[in-house]
Amino acid sequence: MRESSGGYKKLPFFKQAEIIYDFIYEFTNLYINPKSRTKDQMEQAARSGKQNIADGYLQKSIEGKLKLLGVSRGSLEELLNDYQDFLRQGNLAIWDQNDPKSVAIRRIAYKANKSYNDYKRYIENPEQAANCMICLINQTNLLLDQKIRWLPEKFVKEGGFRESLFRKRAEYRRKKKIL
Repeated sequence: MRESSGGYKKLPFFKQAEIIYDFIYEFTNLYINPKSRTKDQMEQAARSGKQNIADGYLQKSIEGKLKLLGVSRGSLEELLNDYQDFLRQGNLAIWDQNDPKSVAIRRIAYKANKSYNDYKRYIENPEQAANCMICLINQTNLLLDQKIRWLPEKFVKEGGFRESLFRKRAEYRRKKKIL
């Protein structure tokens, strides 16, 4: 069954991609040279990560949804690498996932009704900001990976859009014959 238009906005990975998208503009304005190609690329990767989830959920076919969720996942991976490069090239620490600071950031994702404002306090210095987004992107990618693994199973069980149309057409013909 296809989600209704806009139903994707309630998905945890969409909400997190939206936070990532909101965070990127403040991050790039504060810490990335405004004339650099990196600024544009990071902003586009964040946008693509969010928008391809929305576009994917408007697809009628599981194949189309799967393709666009894969594009979203790839864009977020690109952005993750940009943040890691930023830290490495700036001789800043990349926090271990078990570092108490990372754990505190990861806990925010479990908060009901979280928003950009829940992460905004981490923008105050470049190391904190980049590591915050690394945590959130990793969490979002994990959720997308689960969905991407689950969609082919759904396709096997339920079939695709064309199969659904064929079943509806066959049902219509059967009913028409009975009358």
